[in-house]
This record gives sequence, C-alpha cells and structure tokens, in this order.
Amino acid sequence: MKTFSAKAEQVERKWWVIDAKGQVLGKVAERAARALRGKDKAIFTPHVDTGDFVVVINADKVVLTGKKETDKEYRSFSGYVGGHHTRTPKMLRQTHPELLVEKAVKGMIPHTRLGRAVYRKLKVYKGESHPHEAQAPQALAL
Repeated sequence: MKTFSAKAEQVERKWWVIDAKGQVLGKVAERAARALRGKDKAIFTPHVDTGDFVVVINADKVVLTGKKETDKEYRSFSGYVGGHHTRTPKMLRQTHPELLVEKAVKGMIPHTRLGRAVYRKLKVYKGESHPHEAQAPQALAL
C-alpha cells in the first residue's frame, strides 16, 4: 500500500461563510484557519494547499474576552526612526475592524510560501453583505 499524496490541481474547493456576530475572535479564527488549510478533509496533505475559500462576515461584531479590547496591543515598525506604532483592538475596530480577524487567522497558518497561498483564500467583511454570492457559500458552524 502506498501513501496518498494530494495534488493541488485535483483538489475540489468549496466556499464557506462564517458569521462572526457575537462570536469569540479566537474561535472564529481557529475555524477559519482549519477550513483554509483543509485540515478537515480526508485528503489533507501538509505540503499541499488542500483548503477551501472562507468568507467571514460581521467582523466588526466579533467579541474579545476579558480585558483584551483595551490591553492587547498590535505593534508594527516601519523601519524608520520613530516608526513604532501600537494599536489596540478598540482603535482597530473604529478604523479597520476586518484586521482583527485577519491578524488572528494569519497567526494560525504557516508562515511560509504555502501559508501565503492559503491566506489569499480568506475574505473578511465588516458588514452583513459580501460580493461572493455567485459562489454559493455554505454556512460553516462553529
């Protein structure tokens, strides 16, 4: 018996939609990361992108537990003197609420070329509507 190895061009990709309204950020991100990576499929192969497309709606209504809304910090550095920037989830929620979900999912997928390909299949929207109705996404339960 030989070990099965999936081929990227043979993978059948589905579209899933996750409603993040009132859900905890970590649970939404974990479920999205599993679907993006294809971990729930029987043909999962670690070095091949076997995952599906994931659309997350209502990203602005995601919930953070404890004091994370004010105490958690997202740090970035531009490379220039004085280029350190620190933002809290409360600040991000006012300007770009999609980044909360995007950053959480990005930390849960591999930080390699494969991870970048997987990350491109994530679509996050702050409202109820999204432009992917033509793909007929199915609801993904948490």
